[in-house]
Amino acid sequence: MTDNSLQSRPVCDSQSEMAEIVLPNDANPLSALLGGRLMHWIDLAGAMAAHRHSRAYVVTAAVDHIDFLVPVRVGDLVILRSSVNRVFHSSMEVGVKVFVENYIADTAQHVASAYLTFVAVDGEGKHLRVAPVVPETDEQRRRYDDAGRRREIRRSEIERRRKAAH
Repeated sequence: MTDNSLQSRPVCDSQSEMAEIVLPNDANPLSALLGGRLMHWIDLAGAMAAHRHSRAYVVTAAVDHIDFLVPVRVGDLVILRSSVNRVFHSSMEVGVKVFVENYIADTAQHVASAYLTFVAVDGEGKHLRVAPVVPETDEQRRRYDDAGRRREIRRSEIERRRKAAH
């Protein structure tokens, strides 16, 4: 990367939206979207935002807690919105918010939210430095600050597990 590519970028440059129609192959026998399929879509949506911000290959390093708030049915339209919340060195926290739209009934509901950590890498898998992200709105600044707190929680948990293993 050139020094120019490490100039700060606003959150809006990373914002991405992905849409999927739930088909029978995406569902369980009760015609509800499989949780694993939704997690896959969340990972893809998060990677899109991380790619846009870093302008590099990215790999998923962590996925925080996911709650499935409402069922999603075959035929529903799933909308996934993602953006980079904060950049650390080679890693980025990306937030993904998922909605289900029933385009026949003209309704929308919040389905899930997740925070993922991606690491920028080159073609050989070596970590790359990522340009800082600049939050511009109050909501983006809140998400930026919250990402720092979540990172400390993740680091504490990793350290706790490391100590417990010894």
